[in-house]
Amino acid sequence: MKNLSVLLVFIALASAVMGQNADSAKAYFQKGMAEKDAKHFLVAAKYFDKAIDFDPKYKEAYEQDGYVNLEMRKTDVAKGHFTKLYQLEPTNKTAIKELMQLYFDYNQYPKAIEFANKCTGCENAERIIAMSSYKTEDFATAIKGLENVIAKNPKDAEATYTIGRSNLDMELYTKAVPYYVKAIELDTTRNGWMYELGLLYYTLNDFKKSKVYFVRAQQSGYPASNDFNENLGYAYIYSGEFEKGEKLLLGILAKKPGNKDILRNIAEAYFSQKMYDKSLAYCQQLLEADPKDGKALYQAGLCFQKKGQKQKGQSMCDDAIKLDPSLAGLKQKMDGGMGL
Repeated sequence: MKNLSVLLVFIALASAVMGQNADSAKAYFQKGMAEKDAKHFLVAAKYFDKAIDFDPKYKEAYEQDGYVNLEMRKTDVAKGHFTKLYQLEPTNKTAIKELMQLYFDYNQYPKAIEFANKCTGCENAERIIAMSSYKTEDFATAIKGLENVIAKNPKDAEATYTIGRSNLDMELYTKAVPYYVKAIELDTTRNGWMYELGLLYYTLNDFKKSKVYFVRAQQSGYPASNDFNENLGYAYIYSGEFEKGEKLLLGILAKKPGNKDILRNIAEAYFSQKMYDKSLAYCQQLLEADPKDGKALYQAGLCFQKKGQKQKGQSMCDDAIKLDPSLAGLKQKMDGGMGL
């Protein structure tokens, strides 16, 4: 009986302590809410922490602690509180929704998809699944989901762009173009999208439109790197704006003296535009740098053939094949360049 009495006393004391802890937790929680309403988020977080210290299962305190830490951009701390709330109550809609968004913001896309699938009725869930699917290279799922997203919100520029980018990544360039165009109409500040659309048109040999979007990207602040200027330069040449294109390309060549790829590509570009003398001038520079450059000699031979000096041109092409036997498989392209 004595042991039973001691046990009963212990239980009574424990119950009293628990009651006191619950009262203390509630009091600190109320103080935290008052400070939160006053937008004193740091003070509020300290009160919510105190409430949790007194009651480690205080779900409302974890939720509000998560929110005030989000307000302070302490996302790691917020994520910890929402995770604890989710552990205490796996069906808690707030925890699921916030963790879905936090995992997406943290680029943890499989976890974002996991919580988005649990977030029944969440407005942003379908979008997060689709965007996360793109990030994990599940392009089919991404496109299907994003089409639903823009059907509900046609002004979602990011979703529209991502459909285009998904098609681009699948090398479905023609399908990608209208989504890029629409996305840029919706958000005229995205110079990176403009540059990508310029590259798309370039790939599709629509050099005039390519040039337009390269220029728009530059005017919108896209950095004019050597690669950018090289692409724009060739777009100008293939669009017939030879002086603008050559000026840009020679500017790059000045930074990379003797760069054979640039010289060879300029020669090819001018050949494609039927400017055979200009093409020959760049072939000559290549041959001056290396008299055994079979590709340059072959290109020069094609130029002479196009100029009507067929015998001379054919002889040069034959000599080029002797220098570089791999050229033997090439067919002379009377309507285009060598593609070297």
